Parts: sequence; structure tokens; C-alpha cells
Amino acid sequence: MRTLLGFIFGVLLCGSAWAGDDIVVIAHPGITRLDLPTLQRLYTGRAVEVGGAPAEVVNAPPGTPSRQRFLSQVVQLDDGRYVAYWTVRRHVGRGVPPRELKTAAEIIAFVQATPGAIGYIPASELKPGLNVVLRP
Repeated sequence: MRTLLGFIFGVLLCGSAWAGDDIVVIAHPGITRLDLPTLQRLYTGRAVEVGGAPAEVVNAPPGTPSRQRFLSQVVQLDDGRYVAYWTVRRHVGRGVPPRELKTAAEIIAFVQATPGAIGYIPASELKPGLNVVLRP
């Protein structure tokens, strides 16, 4: 019984910590709204434009909570399968994976400075003036 209670407590604790890692998708001004299917296509290389204009998507580094959450909710792959997916696509000449930037600050700066740029950051890093296009 004690083991079961410990397990339940652990699951609840992990679940509440995970819930605090909400992410937001930000884009360069000019991109006003994105939906989940479009983001899936962009982050898997099956689309390279938004509204007829070139798009450049960026990722957080592997293993970060924001990347894990984004891949799970939007792309519907875990980090390992996502890396494997891009390894195969690159090998057969079907594209290169999105650029990886190290911090939320780098993602914000890149998105603000690059026309067509799209990225995601933890909601806690959201600053006034950022163009939020989706809250998955």
C-alpha cells in the first residue's frame, strides 16, 4: 500500500511539474496565425512556406523541456524519433532539420530579426511585443 501511495504521489508531482512547462509558438510579424497541422508540416519539412512566403523554423536544443513538450504536442514524436526522422530525410536528400538555438533569448532574437521565422519558447519567457501565433 505504501508503495502504491508513493507511486501515485510521484505521478501527481511529475504531472504538475510538466504542466508548468507550457510553451508558446512565436513568429516574425507578418505571420498572424498558425494551426497545428501547418506547424507539423513545417517542423517535418513537408512545408517550407506560410501564406506563400518562405518560412524558417527553429528548434530548442534536444532534451530541453520546451522541445520535448513541443514535439509531443505538435509534431507528435518524441525527441529520439524526431532526430531519427530527420536523419533519414537528410540521408535521402529530402531536406535538413530546423536550426537549433541554445536559449529562449536566442530564439526570440532570431524570430524577431528574420522574416518568416517561427519558433517556440517556454511561456515563462514570453515578453511584451512578441507575436504569439499559437498556444498548443
